[in-house]
Amino acid sequence: MMLRDLPMRGRSPRHARQTIESIVPLTPFGVRCIECRERIPPAANFCRFCGRAQPGSRWRPVLRLPPEMSAESTITPSQRRLLAGIALIALVGLVIAPMGTATVGIAAATALYIAVLAYRLQMFRDALARPAIVRVSDDEAMAVRDDELPVYTVLVPAYREPEVIGRLLEALDALIYPKDRLDVRILLEEDDVDTLVAATRARPGSHVTLVRVPPSMPRTKPKACNVGLAAARGEYVTIYDVEDRPDPLQLRRAIVAFRALPPTIACLQAKLSYHNADQNLITRWFTGEYDLWFGQLLPGLVRRRAPLPLGGTSNHFRRDLLVAVGGWDAFNVTEDADLGIRLHRLGFRTEVLDSTTLEEANSDFVNWVKQRSRWYKGYLQTWLVHMRHPRTLWQELGPRGFIGFNLFVGGTPAVALLNPIFWSLTALWFLARPEWVQALFPAWLYYVGMLSMVAGNAAITYMAMVSARASSRPSLVFAAVVQPVYWAMMSVAAIKALVQLFSAPSFWEKTAHGLDRPVADPADLVTA
Repeated sequence: MMLRDLPMRGRSPRHARQTIESIVPLTPFGVRCIECRERIPPAANFCRFCGRAQPGSRWRPVLRLPPEMSAESTITPSQRRLLAGIALIALVGLVIAPMGTATVGIAAATALYIAVLAYRLQMFRDALARPAIVRVSDDEAMAVRDDELPVYTVLVPAYREPEVIGRLLEALDALIYPKDRLDVRILLEEDDVDTLVAATRARPGSHVTLVRVPPSMPRTKPKACNVGLAAARGEYVTIYDVEDRPDPLQLRRAIVAFRALPPTIACLQAKLSYHNADQNLITRWFTGEYDLWFGQLLPGLVRRRAPLPLGGTSNHFRRDLLVAVGGWDAFNVTEDADLGIRLHRLGFRTEVLDSTTLEEANSDFVNWVKQRSRWYKGYLQTWLVHMRHPRTLWQELGPRGFIGFNLFVGGTPAVALLNPIFWSLTALWFLARPEWVQALFPAWLYYVGMLSMVAGNAAITYMAMVSARASSRPSLVFAAVVQPVYWAMMSVAAIKALVQLFSAPSFWEKTAHGLDRPVADPADLVTA
């Protein structure tokens, strides 16, 4: 079944609500739960009060998307033919008119640079002027009585993390949420004995379940999440990474927000930042980038009603809608970004929640490249999957959403891949001044390209500095000034991602955790 064949492609709230009702009836009448005897819809798979599975549950053991909407196949035959055609035209052009063809390619790349930059500047401006962020105060979060809170499932995929699993359980214990309404599921691979032993020794409470994920391919985080989702008891579901330190009130804030928002809001994305920002220059760069991403760029996407690629943690979902759209793509290594786009295509929306989860910023160059190359590879997978039928995507996202998707999801790794080409040409010109380099840039293209380079670099640095000021992190200002070195790191990761996209598309390169310095007790953490 293709995405366009599903009955959820309408973009209006009324259409989306009709879609929800066709999957999970929202009638005020129903049956009694077999456990707590509360009234629930007759077709409910679980009780939203106690979390008990109901007779005739339609949950599948593990969700799996149809091949057409999965990254199981990196490139479809039609995409392969299209890419082969473009490569053939470029090759013929380079043989017949090499300089003219190269100039056309440079002009196209320059246009992409300008479009990506202009789009990000618009998002940044919109976020500063009218931030599209859902805010729930501490008093509003604590005003909900414990017996009015629903069961909340927390999924935590963990693989080879014996050093940090204890800190994770401490952070989850700091959540201000009744334990009898928490359904925490630590998702462990079957052969990961060390993490299982460490988690058992930490003596987790009765609300924590250690789930053994059966060995099967692909061995990815989204596959483990689908296994956890199949047995989840909560009406709402969130994901945390093993090194996360969530805002203790985050679950309560999400509940209050969901109840105040329309039913078409399927997901709330909490903000992410890092607790070890000042460990070294790499962590400062990383933190500044995250603060800009979650503080300005994602709220800017929401303001523009564009599809929002989710972050890999602290996504809060209505469970019925998460299951209805197929869960996570087990073969996509940025399953979060893919899911965010799919939700938007099906008529649902995501909002940014003003609640911060602190993570561990990579402090090691090699470890950082492993993680960033996986992100770029996943963005390329997501772009290829959703661009399999461009006309349908245009109809489902609308012109603004279609352009935003291509510039944000496709443009992010594309720019990182193009940068080394232009850096090399610039260095070659200053070192040797070959005439053929000058011939590649006729006057009209030279001045446009120069404007793009100077104004673009200045604008990106300016955004990073403003974001550092907005997040009250003055130590990040210097890192913003010297961030061209960070851009070079991004290009190294992007080249590796492109190679792996064809050699090992679903390979999940493990990121080492526990390299940070000791941090404060998670109960003392406050939202940014």
